[in-house]
Parts: sequence; structure tokens; C-alpha cells
Amino acid sequence: MSKFPLLSLLLAASLQILFLHPAEAFAPSFSGSTSSNRISLFAGKTFDRKCSVVLFMHNKKKSSNKSAATSKGFASAAASVISRNDNFPYAGSIRPGVQSPQRVVVDEKITLPDYALDGRPKKGSSSPLLPWVIEVKTAEEIEKMRASGKLAREVLDLAGRAVEPGVTTDEIDTLVHEAIVAAGAYPSPLNYHGFPKSCCTSVNEVICHGIPDDRALEQGDIVNIDITVYLDGYHGDCSEMFVVGGDPDPKAKALLQATYDCWIKACQYVQPGRDYKELGAIMEDHVTPLGFSTVRNFCGHGIGSVFHTTPNILHYRNNEPNGQMAAGHTFTIEPMICEESAKVLNWPDDWTATTADGGRSAQFEHTLLVTPDGVEALTAKNENSLLQFWEKESTVYKGFFLGTSEAAKMRADEINSKIL
Repeated sequence: MSKFPLLSLLLAASLQILFLHPAEAFAPSFSGSTSSNRISLFAGKTFDRKCSVVLFMHNKKKSSNKSAATSKGFASAAASVISRNDNFPYAGSIRPGVQSPQRVVVDEKITLPDYALDGRPKKGSSSPLLPWVIEVKTAEEIEKMRASGKLAREVLDLAGRAVEPGVTTDEIDTLVHEAIVAAGAYPSPLNYHGFPKSCCTSVNEVICHGIPDDRALEQGDIVNIDITVYLDGYHGDCSEMFVVGGDPDPKAKALLQATYDCWIKACQYVQPGRDYKELGAIMEDHVTPLGFSTVRNFCGHGIGSVFHTTPNILHYRNNEPNGQMAAGHTFTIEPMICEESAKVLNWPDDWTATTADGGRSAQFEHTLLVTPDGVEALTAKNENSLLQFWEKESTVYKGFFLGTSEAAKMRADEINSKIL
């Protein structure tokens, strides 16, 4: 439990703090947030800087929610320059660039999420949930999530193949957007609380929510591409690291390997009856002895017809009452691991989060399904996916991780026998 668990629950009940609809109480985001000396409530963001609401992963000021939700330039303007505030203490070398116009999906055959037009998520906002109350998906819902997860993986693989020196993150976003729409789906990030693009591209010191723009990728950059698709009413969410030019420096290589290995260890732990809170210690205990740190401001989340919901997956040792795993739960694990300090610096754009010291950060993410006999990665790689060095050199799991269920292990054995 948190330091003040009773007060935490009273606040949750009396204030009806909803992680499913932060437009009324919290800032938008795609993952999760915590801080020290706080009261932990739900996943989403830090509430008044004193409690952790770790789902929406972004510390946008309350006063800016309305403007964000109505979307700045929602398919209504020429390319806009993100103002580079020379007085802002940017931590590393990455700076805001020029963004192309925000797109809008107009295909009547594509099912739109409820926030697509006005930027405000509505589904799931009618009643508050306790953090241990977790939706169990039906067989029909699971099949839809398999389809959305499969598409998310295919789009992520496509985006990853485009990573090379000279390519801009905006060009990657264009590729992602067009591929998702061509598949009959909607790019979930687009206009989610006003987010202006169809994917997140986080380069070097950017921890998460990097906005694609006209900056060209450079040799040696490390970049996380985060893809979420909304297909037939259900979201599939995944992310992966890519090395620009394919030749990382030794410290970047160590960071990427540690991040991947701690993530796989956590995925392997998932099975019915286990506590979600235990996942954080698994990841933190792996990376800390290697000299790295785990971000506490953001977390993984439940997912389904709603983009972000329970359970809240903290990536550090904790004692939060976030429930027990059960067959039919779907959620993400997405640790953000840093070279040095995990302290976060939020940019004036109200989305981009970087390390405060300019050190690099890495992240991996799967949408996972708890099965009766283990776990299945709904966004797992396939025979056509890129085999990365961390998958070849891992001491935790070599090859593509598909899950621990008997069906997943059989499929993984078949694929890995061909690629390793």
C-alpha cells in the first residue's frame, strides 16, 4: 500500500478521480506517472504533485486541457512551427521542430474512437473504478484484440524498417498513418486529448510522447516508435527501439539490452493469481545493478475498447493495490529505463517528456493477454519482423518472445528455429 492508503481511497471516492476520462481532472497521456511524497491513487498522472495517478502519463496543466482537447490546428492549418523557447532549459540535444498539418480520418468505413473529432475520450468515464477492479475480456473481445495487436505489430515493423539517417520522424508518422488507415483502422494517438500526430517518436533523451516533426534522424540516434491502432472498436499498443544506422555506441547498447531484458523478465512473470505490483520490482532489480534507473512518472496500463484503464503497471518496486492477474485481462508493460537520472523534464508543448539530465532513455512495450496457463503477447513479432541484437544476445530470452502459454511457446519455437 502507499504511504497514506486510507486517504488515497477516500480521495478517490470523494473526488471521483477517473483515469478513464482525464479531460475533467487530469492531463492527457499514453502511459503513466508517479512521484515521491505523494498519495497513490490510480495510474495516469501526478495529482496536485502529491499523489500518483499513474495512467495518463503527462503533467499538462489543468488550465490547458480545454485547448488541448479541442486540438491545435486540427487539419486546419499549414505546417506549424513548434515554438522553440530559447529560455527553456532543454536537457539534451533534441529540440522541437516543424510539424506538418494535423490529419483527420474521414473514411466512413473506419470506426472512430469517441475522441477522434473533439479530442475528449468519453467511454468508461461514467463511473470511477478502484485500481484493483479490472475488466475481464470475453472470447469475442479477445479475438478483436488479437486483430488490433497483430495490426499494431505490422505497422511498427513497417515504421522500424524506415529508420535510417536522414529520414525525418514526420516521414515515419506519415508512413504509419497511411498504413493504419489503409488497413481500415484509426491511429489511436491522433487527437487523443489533442495529440497532433498518429504515433510517438522519442529520440535519445526523449522518454516518451515525442511528437514527429521535421528533424532528420542521425547516425547513432536511438529512437522509440510507439504505435497504437484502433481496429473494430479495440486498441492494440506496442513500441520498440531502433538504432539509426544500426551501430550503437557501447553505453547505448548496454542500455537497450538492459531495458529489453528487464521487460522480458516482467512479461515472463505474468500468470493468473499473481499481483500486478510485483512486476515493478522485477524490472527495477534488473536494471539498477547495471547502473541504470527506471522512470517513475509513467506506467503501463489496461487496454481494450478504452485506450487507458486498469490495471496500472508501475515499473519500479511498489506496494500499490493494483489487483491480481486473471485470465482475460489485457494490459501493457512498457518500462522506460535511463542511462543515469530518471528525473523527468516536461517540454512546453505539454507532451514531450525527456530526462532532466539529457541522458538517453529506452523503452519496449507489448499488449499482453493473461491466459489460463500464462501470458500471450498480442503484439508479438512474426516471421517477417526484424531480429534485433538484444533479441540475439539476451541472457533472459533469445529470439522473439510470444508468451509463456503453451500455444505461445509452440509458436515461438517454430519462428525462432527459423530466425536464430
